[in-house]
Amino acid sequence: MQPSADLSQEQPSLDSPATVTAEAAVDAVESRFGVHRDDHLHAPGVVIRPDAVQDALKFLRAETGFDHLSCATAQQYSDRYETIYHMKRYDDPTEELSVVVPAPLDDPTTESAAPVFPTAGWHEREAYDLIGIEYEEHPDLRRLLLPETWQGHPLSQEYDQDRPQIVPYTENVNPVQEDEREGNTLLLNIGPHHPATHGVLHLEVTLDGEQVVDVDPDIGYIHRCEEQMCQSKTYRHQIMPYPDRWDWGGAGLLNEWAYARTAERLADIEVPEYAQVVRTMAAELSRMLSHFLAVGAYALDVIGDFTATFMYAIKDRERVQNILEDLTGQRLMFNYFRLGGVVWDLPEPREEFFSKLYDFVDDLPEKLIEYHDLLTGNEVLQIRTVDTGVLSTETAKAYGCTGPVARGSGVDYDLRRDDSYGYYDQLEWDVVTQSDGDNFARLLVRLREIEQSARIVEQCAELLEDWPEEDRTIQANVPRTLKPDDDTEVYRAVEAAKGELGIYIRADGTDSPARFKIRGPSFSHLQALPEMTRGGYIPDLVATLGSLDTIMGEVDR
Repeated sequence: MQPSADLSQEQPSLDSPATVTAEAAVDAVESRFGVHRDDHLHAPGVVIRPDAVQDALKFLRAETGFDHLSCATAQQYSDRYETIYHMKRYDDPTEELSVVVPAPLDDPTTESAAPVFPTAGWHEREAYDLIGIEYEEHPDLRRLLLPETWQGHPLSQEYDQDRPQIVPYTENVNPVQEDEREGNTLLLNIGPHHPATHGVLHLEVTLDGEQVVDVDPDIGYIHRCEEQMCQSKTYRHQIMPYPDRWDWGGAGLLNEWAYARTAERLADIEVPEYAQVVRTMAAELSRMLSHFLAVGAYALDVIGDFTATFMYAIKDRERVQNILEDLTGQRLMFNYFRLGGVVWDLPEPREEFFSKLYDFVDDLPEKLIEYHDLLTGNEVLQIRTVDTGVLSTETAKAYGCTGPVARGSGVDYDLRRDDSYGYYDQLEWDVVTQSDGDNFARLLVRLREIEQSARIVEQCAELLEDWPEEDRTIQANVPRTLKPDDDTEVYRAVEAAKGELGIYIRADGTDSPARFKIRGPSFSHLQALPEMTRGGYIPDLVATLGSLDTIMGEVDR
């Protein structure tokens, strides 16, 4: 049984934003717990002892306001293991710092961060599974992606890739078999092949009568070693096709931007202004692709509405796909971004492209009224979603939730505005939040975000339409081969359709990364599912899982 997160520990006030800078925070941590500094390109860093992890993170959260553990990256060097906790603030994600925890090769053991930041639970389980680092005081340290019987750790340097693996079938054991309450408990398997799981996801659900006692998400069924494949490819051209495959719901261009932003920071590449506007327009069209699919699929999940809402959403999504096909030449795996810009300019004749774009944007307000009539105004859907799957603001932050899931819980956090990139800071648009934190709120956020994406797309189109032809530079002058300096490290993120999509890269002086780590937003959201479903019923569980809009390609990676 997965233990409930302890959220009773001291938290910084939600009403008083911290004013301590990242540099000052690192200095304070270094003086109390540190060994030395280890600054990264994107943020100052500090190395701490393996037995001081919890004390250091408690200090950062309570005293300096770093309340967002964005990602945890584990890796192995020739002389040590290492875990990096990438810290931010929800109030100001531009203030970042790295907490680096080394461990010796002969005893790769460090203190777990999960008792302080529950979101570290799955990150550390993944690190234990793939690299072999042990985390003391972890509430549930076991393999995450691979079977428990797997021998070795695939991303460790000594892993034997030719070793055969035997994965025996073992019967599920009731995780609450020692429960002494009156009545019977039942273990119910949902998935891994079921339409309500939105992919190959297995939920081990423990029921007490009709109520959910616990949910243990079992992932790893489509783990494709994306990180390891990216580590074997070159920066300049070979990695870019992979991000599209992390989210086949339509958000591929946003994923491409995550890699582009990270690699461009690593290689100090400045993107031309015109290309930034094209990227911004394309990214918001991609966001709409994802949100239309999420809204349509949610109608199927909750009220079985195929003929109206789902088909309406797919029809509108087709119009967006047609526009993106004109722009990129592809309908799903776009591969349109390049380091330094985009692969080509808008299609000719430009007037025809803009006409198709404006027609879609002009028709959208009337169509969104229909969506609200069919969904948010539907009494059956309201009964199924209002006050179910509640995720409080504090719990959302504790599990590192971002995107519509966090904004549906009142967390006013959006990297497009708060850590601006592209052309977002030059445009008029709003961040959408809802305070209720339930399934209905998350649906409402996505519907309203489609409106905001349309605003952004229209403004970008107007800018591009009037852009002088002689200044339409689509790519920076990027060297054919990129070889960042050895031991250069960077972590950057973008606001993808489902939330914060981050990438960590460590260079080793060659034209391929030494470490490539992907931070998928669905990974964190799925970890929070038990907190949102305990005490509810099976229909509430299905509605809650659907409201997270998870995609298993970015969970399993």
